[in-house]
Amino acid sequence: MAVLVAVSGWDPNPWADGVRAHLSNHDVRLWPQTAGDLSDIEYLLAWKPPSDLLPRLTNLKVIFSLGAGVDHLVGDPALPDVPIVRVVDPDLTGRMVEWVVFQVLLHHRQHLAYAAQQRARQWKDLEQPAASEVRVGILGLGVLGQAAATALAALGFKVAGWARTRKSIPGIETYDGPEQLDTFLARTDILVNLLPLTPDTRHLIDYKLVSKLAQNGALGGPVFINAGRGGSQVEADLVRALDDGTLKAASLDVFEVEPLSPDSPLWTMENVVITPHSAADSDPTALAAAIARQILAFERGEALTNLVDRTAGY
Repeated sequence: MAVLVAVSGWDPNPWADGVRAHLSNHDVRLWPQTAGDLSDIEYLLAWKPPSDLLPRLTNLKVIFSLGAGVDHLVGDPALPDVPIVRVVDPDLTGRMVEWVVFQVLLHHRQHLAYAAQQRARQWKDLEQPAASEVRVGILGLGVLGQAAATALAALGFKVAGWARTRKSIPGIETYDGPEQLDTFLARTDILVNLLPLTPDTRHLIDYKLVSKLAQNGALGGPVFINAGRGGSQVEADLVRALDDGTLKAASLDVFEVEPLSPDSPLWTMENVVITPHSAADSDPTALAAAIARQILAFERGEALTNLVDRTAGY
């Protein structure tokens, strides 16, 4: 029983070591260094694997995506007809919630303005609304979206969420479907995107959409936060909105093309916070253990959990 780790842009060794620690009876290999006979491979741990690899895994049983998103797999025409398992782990969820809450608080407590005052050696107290006056809206109510919404509500923010299908979350106002999206946007001061990337969400967040956010809120203008997928936003439209005041500010962890080009105007905009797709970095030790548990359960005849719906794209 062989397991293959195939990743792009990451060091594969921590993932392989993490799986080996829990699967002593499995042959854990690295692509391409120690892949060997590909017909031996039954389990693939993947992050943006080369497309020519997938058709060669003729005895593959399960694919485990090593990041929160699966668009790097489901859009590949060479994808074999085997189950795909999403990473769902308390470590990854906690990291995402930390980042989202931090960014919401950063804008709520006017840190960008205070940082500018610090550079200017200016001592000036700024008017501070209560959290209960600020309306946060979460686009996407999966595991990450629900966890972020619950954490923000616990801090006193007025939190609502929007999803493609109906969701019910205690203490959270929810909206669903295209027909309720505009109503959701109109009540939102801080918009947080945690949607997966699908044909329906690609370039969803454009100038027209952000123009529908509340302009009369307690922060003096709407804020956009994206820790979902870069392909969901139109960056030229965000730049326009940030320039003309349609958006007061933004925090962006994901981009249409990564790494973000040095020529992007986003780098020098004082009302923008940029992080390098690090909001919820996958921790190999924690996630490899979760994957190993899934493999052992699968081999005992138990059902896989957190399966990807290929039709929905997540």
